[in-house]
Amino acid sequence: MRTHPRAPREMDEGRSAAPVLLRLLPLCAAVLLTACGDDSLPLDRPRPVSFRPTEVRSKTALASAPGFADQAGGGIFANTTGTVVRIRLDGSLGALAPHPGNSAELGTVNAVFRMGPHSALVEARNGLFLAESGWLISPPWRDALGLGITATTQSSDGAVWLAHPTGLFQLRDGTLSALKVKGEALTGITALAAAPTGEGSAGVWFLRDGKLHVAVATSLVHFDVREAGAPLEEGEVVESLAGLGPGLGTSGELWLLTNQGLLRRPREGWRRVTLPQRPVQLLASGRFLWVKSSDALLLYDADANEWGLAQGIDTREFRFLSADESGCAWVQLGGETVAVSRSPAPRVTGLHQGMQVVEDGLVVRAVMPTGVEPDSVVFQLGGVEVPAMGEGPVYSLGGQEADGTPKPYSFAGLEAGRQALGVVARFLDGTEAKRLVPFDYQPVSTVALSWATDIQPIHVSRCEKCHATGPGRALNTYELWKENAALITAAVRDQRMPADGPLDPQLISLIQRWAASGAKP
Repeated sequence: MRTHPRAPREMDEGRSAAPVLLRLLPLCAAVLLTACGDDSLPLDRPRPVSFRPTEVRSKTALASAPGFADQAGGGIFANTTGTVVRIRLDGSLGALAPHPGNSAELGTVNAVFRMGPHSALVEARNGLFLAESGWLISPPWRDALGLGITATTQSSDGAVWLAHPTGLFQLRDGTLSALKVKGEALTGITALAAAPTGEGSAGVWFLRDGKLHVAVATSLVHFDVREAGAPLEEGEVVESLAGLGPGLGTSGELWLLTNQGLLRRPREGWRRVTLPQRPVQLLASGRFLWVKSSDALLLYDADANEWGLAQGIDTREFRFLSADESGCAWVQLGGETVAVSRSPAPRVTGLHQGMQVVEDGLVVRAVMPTGVEPDSVVFQLGGVEVPAMGEGPVYSLGGQEADGTPKPYSFAGLEAGRQALGVVARFLDGTEAKRLVPFDYQPVSTVALSWATDIQPIHVSRCEKCHATGPGRALNTYELWKENAALITAAVRDQRMPADGPLDPQLISLIQRWAASGAKP
């Protein structure tokens, strides 16, 4: 990791500066008016449209602590007794139990953080655990970090970043490593966000000792870490960060919450967002951004470039717990925990936001919220509208076999690159509820892959400790991998496995391509 200090500005003291200053005064005044004050940046003046939000109340009292919301619905949270719980889409409790192979008991839970599309990091009295697929798993790197995690984020390359009092850490391929600058740990980090830099590179932004910084990978093991200048006014300081994920035609953007308002950095450069009241809380997930001001709750839909104002919510005792990519935020309202969304958006299973798809066929289903019965449901993909057949609440993109089993849908006609799947529920009153899921389609290449050359090394480095002699299903031979190829592919593609952290995207792609091309020995 390296830094690039800026050279100090030098002043030529060999000549009298007075005549030059007199000539430059009008120009300096114009520059100052442009660079400072209300006219320093392009302004966004949102005109929010009022909406009556859909609310789902948790049937379990949750603690006022960060949690994890799953884009397929529900999430992982700490309850008021300090126990970690899994909440379903309807607010009821789901299954969650310690894995029998754990090296330690959980103990009282402090907070929960996002690790991946379906994975959460649980910080408990007895250390760190991963919540995945109904299990609480003790990862092998848990002893490297003590308590006190302040934030996590996942960068576009699939690595997970963790801010801790002892420094900034990266989890890649199950290995935890500390990022340092000139041998010094990056301590004092209070916020993290993944978003592109001004040059378009993928960046991990962080707030350190009140100053904005960004880390940009120059290789797999080296990073350019630098302080990042934000166009702040006099007396303005950054309080929090949020990152919007990539969509069609955009690579995402960074948002800043300051003591004076909001700043955003889309591809074109910094902009200031003016709201009627000063925002005090900020939370983003996917392509949605939630903003809490003194007595208002606003939602920004980046794909539609629209702002909404939630009506009928008492925000006097309010706290964000988590948000997911469907546009749903879990919040505390007084003593209640409520999942709030603009409309009862469909949930998607089999495809998550940002996923790389290599199979020609994929089973994708949409799940309608409990109690909502749309008049019709359609899928939108590649400019084609595909009506969903049958009755809900679960609708399959590919239809169903005679026995009711969902069919895979063929992606063979899609162009390679970024695509988006839309699910639209249409109601008798003319309203619609839509979910848009951007993904990366990279069809199977013609390069032949083999178990011995491409897959077995992944098994040895990441899977063997659990799936040979450990607590997991035995997968220590080619025959067992081939027999369980569908299960393995689904687990690594959804980033549910390995248990000690998701694989690098390139390794996930290798496994998917090997399975999709015939699972050769």
